[in-house]
Amino acid sequence: MADPRLRSVSRSARHETSEITTCRHDQLTHKLRTAGLGAIADLGFVGLDDTDPDADPAVITGYKAARNRPLTRGQKLSNKVLAAVRAPVEHGFAHLKNWRVLGKVRTDPKWATTLVRALLVLTNREVSR
Repeated sequence: MADPRLRSVSRSARHETSEITTCRHDQLTHKLRTAGLGAIADLGFVGLDDTDPDADPAVITGYKAARNRPLTRGQKLSNKVLAAVRAPVEHGFAHLKNWRVLGKVRTDPKWATTLVRALLVLTNREVSR
């Protein structure tokens, strides 16, 4: 069974690297495949998982339109489905940011995981009222 604890994806804000550079440097796609996991990411991560075209994708992203290549109807539908899956997670992060909790966490990730789980339970309870 996969480990349900949070994993740190990006380095400290003091490092001047982008999230995708950090993911490449830390071999995120290899680690996801090894753990039998996958991720759904935003369009900023397009191309992260292009190293092995024969492997199942570890990171699923939407499609980007180019100036000379608009998206097909199927690609637009795929983007819409991915956005619907990502929306609840993004809303959860928005609540955590509003509470300014994650910026104050300076502890071991295992404690941050417990804290974030508790806060998401409270958020879901508040939303369901």
